[in-house]
Amino acid sequence: MADNNMHDNNWLWMNAADLGRGIGAGEIDPVALTETYLAAIAAHAQTDVIYARLTTERALTEANAAATRAKAGQRRGPLDGVPVSWKDLYDTAGVGTEAGTALMVGRVPTADAHILQEAQRNGLICLGKTHMSEIAFSGLGYNPMTATAPCIHDLGAVAGGSSSGAAASVGFGLAAAAIGSDTGGSIRIPAVWNNLVGFKPTHGALRMDGVVPLCAAFDTAGPLCRSVEDAGLLYTALGGPATDLRGASLVGKRFAVLGTMVGEGLDPAQAGALAGALERLQAAGAVVEHIELPFVAEAYGLAGPLYTAEAWAYWRSYIEPDPSKMFGMILGRVAAGADVLAHDYINGWKALDALRARYAAATAGYDAVLCASAPIGPPQAARLATDTDYYVEVNLQALRNTRLANLMGLCSVTLPFGGPSCGIMLNAAAGADGKLLRMAAAAEAALA
Repeated sequence: MADNNMHDNNWLWMNAADLGRGIGAGEIDPVALTETYLAAIAAHAQTDVIYARLTTERALTEANAAATRAKAGQRRGPLDGVPVSWKDLYDTAGVGTEAGTALMVGRVPTADAHILQEAQRNGLICLGKTHMSEIAFSGLGYNPMTATAPCIHDLGAVAGGSSSGAAASVGFGLAAAAIGSDTGGSIRIPAVWNNLVGFKPTHGALRMDGVVPLCAAFDTAGPLCRSVEDAGLLYTALGGPATDLRGASLVGKRFAVLGTMVGEGLDPAQAGALAGALERLQAAGAVVEHIELPFVAEAYGLAGPLYTAEAWAYWRSYIEPDPSKMFGMILGRVAAGADVLAHDYINGWKALDALRARYAAATAGYDAVLCASAPIGPPQAARLATDTDYYVEVNLQALRNTRLANLMGLCSVTLPFGGPSCGIMLNAAAGADGKLLRMAAAAEAALA
């Protein structure tokens, strides 16, 4: 293992892009970098509730190959040799992939998920698999069936879900970046609660072959990381198009601040962060207008049947033989899908498609729609364990603002700002991922 000297330990807190530049300049050896992360993981008090399992042999093999390429001047991309973690619903050949549930204990895929294959082709190092909300069906990250990762600001609070271990792995310096998934906010909630950048691309922008599904019509892959530059580079490494962030500016950009649903009932910290962020964005040249779109509330009413029906269709065969293997709060949510009638599901999608068209028309004059990334901060795990009504209440609250993008078919990014577990979210039209990343880079600079 690499010596735990001060220089090596500094690597643990660097942006992925900066690590990549160091490798390219010959200043950082990918093997030493990977060994430094593995040593930090082995020594960390929270490792067992962050990582479900490590892929040590694979990581070192990939790091040696990256070091050989770097010495030969044949690096595969700007992140070649950078170690990242993977949420435990991405298939890894020969290594367990269990989606945070006892229902899948012992499940060992024979092939990597498509985007893990893409990542390997682009030189990313796979450190291991991170804990998550059971079957990815909660925005809190509380999972009594496997492990509950802590928030970086408060070890008694949850990290956010469902990509809970993903966020914690980066927040605690145990991965340079993490790959999560987002069905209703599962990248962005843990990102904001741990003061990271979280990027949910447009649904379908990244292939989901080999990913354990929750609701395929909404499931989306994406990164949790330390900067917008990292998010853009990771998006490309996972199979998305490259985005040039140079010269990004907010001058003349038109932003709508949506009051309907996502602007209601913010706790004081989140409301203050949003107000402060808007001031910074306007000072950087953006035009900010406040709008109301009452019809958006109708989409939230459709979410339950659409999500649960599809989730039940996949998970039923796992659950019915022994429902006791599942955390009761998650079981109740997914089992509700058994009562959704086919015609209600079909008509629900027709209604949602119509609402998406109305939203697109109403927001066409804006470059992005803004809101607080979350209406609340992370709750305490102990209360979630004992108060079921509270669990239901805060789970719905946590996902409310992020779910706008999933329901309306948008791409979305959260940026940390305004204090612990606070941030601002930018939502852009479907397919505008590159444009969104450029705006986010400019906003990141304005908020710095």
